[in-house]
Amino acid sequence: MKRLLFLLAPALLFGDDLKSLLEYAKNNNDLLVSSKFAQDAKAQEIESKKSAYFPTIDVGAFYKSTEERNLMQAGDVYSGYAKAGLDIYDGGRKSSLLDQAKNEHKASEHDTNEMKKALSLDITKDFYAIKSLEASLVAKQDASKSLQEQLLRIKKYFEAKLATRDDIDRLQAAYDTNMYDIEALRFQILSTHKLLELKVGKNIDSLDSSNFKETLLQNLENSDAIASMMAKESSLRNGAESINSGYYPQIRVEDSYNIYGYERADAAHLAGVDNQNVLMLSANMRIFDYGTLSDAKQAVIVNSYALKAQVAYKTKEQKMQQELALFRIETGEIKIKSAKSALVAATSAYTTINEKYNVGVVDYIVYLNALTAKTGAKALYETSLNELEVAYASYYYYSGKNLEEFIK
Repeated sequence: MKRLLFLLAPALLFGDDLKSLLEYAKNNNDLLVSSKFAQDAKAQEIESKKSAYFPTIDVGAFYKSTEERNLMQAGDVYSGYAKAGLDIYDGGRKSSLLDQAKNEHKASEHDTNEMKKALSLDITKDFYAIKSLEASLVAKQDASKSLQEQLLRIKKYFEAKLATRDDIDRLQAAYDTNMYDIEALRFQILSTHKLLELKVGKNIDSLDSSNFKETLLQNLENSDAIASMMAKESSLRNGAESINSGYYPQIRVEDSYNIYGYERADAAHLAGVDNQNVLMLSANMRIFDYGTLSDAKQAVIVNSYALKAQVAYKTKEQKMQQELALFRIETGEIKIKSAKSALVAATSAYTTINEKYNVGVVDYIVYLNALTAKTGAKALYETSLNELEVAYASYYYYSGKNLEEFIK
């Protein structure tokens, strides 16, 4: 038993880091699993379009029974047949439909990749949001200990008639308010934690520290969302070409072999053939349809123009978001320096004022202000560190990169 606990100790001591969560979510998030199935369906559509190039083979049979038959007519006629056919020329319809299916599959791949990257960014934001909330909780808990110590001290002074009831009530109010904030933070942590578990697809006990590489990129890659729209635009153009193929000749060759049988035939019945092979070459071409196919093609092309305009907008938006993320990194580094300086000053001030408050040199208002400043500065410093990590994650995301590649 002790040996088992020893082996399990590492799993109990260490939580999940960000990189492991992102990798796990890629294979277990329900929405991603659904997107992968949709992608597989598009791959099957490609195989279906490829199969259209091969000959078709049909078999069939019929049986006809006539109760009141005419002279020279058999009462029962039955037949079986096999027919093979091949499209010799279809105006490029099959090739257009195949290209359309390929572009739709490519779009679905980009949709899945974009969902992965967006999910990774969401998980990253939740991860560091929990870290910031936990830092605030620790700061509040430290403040609670200080308030509790001062409350016990002032109660002893009150018993010795060295303090008033007002002194106790004011500290008690500050202590209770701080406890209220602690419970509110615990609920925020719990709700964000549950949301993170939903996105990752598993239960999470604790979170380990994780940091991003501080790398500035020289190039920007189109996001998968943009690449998907570009593939969908190409797919629409392929669809327009398949519609236009209706104005070209449609040439098909078919060969059928039939076997016939007759029953209840009288002597006057002229026996038909017992078997028959028929080779047929057919050609068809649309001459006039009042612009039906032309209008349908134009409608599809207009839709492709709409997608092209969206691509242009999304490209500008991605560039803008990358620039904002870079600016956020720069300001985040400045905020960390300011927050660290404020924490050092607030901690030093609290240490001095706490000593003065203990000997009665300053009143409770000065003490509470110093404690509040120290608590806020500590939480703000930890939050600023986490915000910088999110800023780098956003920068890599809007640069078209996978976040996992940039986690230390």
